[in-house]
Amino acid sequence: MPFFPFLILAVLLCLAIASFIFIYRRHWTSRHATDKQIDVQILDKQSLSADEHQPGDDSEQYWLYVQPLSGGPKREFQVGVHFYHALTPGDCGTLTYRGRQFIHFALKR
Repeated sequence: MPFFPFLILAVLLCLAIASFIFIYRRHWTSRHATDKQIDVQILDKQSLSADEHQPGDDSEQYWLYVQPLSGGPKREFQVGVHFYHALTPGDCGTLTYRGRQFIHFALKR
């Protein structure tokens, strides 16, 4: 039986695994993702009680829900307490994010 078809299948399998790992790391864990900026409007914000938190950590999780001004899907980001209290629904500004991670929000006045 020829060895060549098995070699081709092994190479294709390695390429498929490598591409899956690359895509997974870039889009789901935000590692090696590039910083992106988009103009958004804050739709809503929410504070949730964190069931499991370390001593000294905040017992709340703070979330912002935004809509891109140019259209597109609504997104949600977990933010720090200072951004949560400083921003109100209806505010517009430039959101900087990396993958699913919130980086910064610059309010437009």
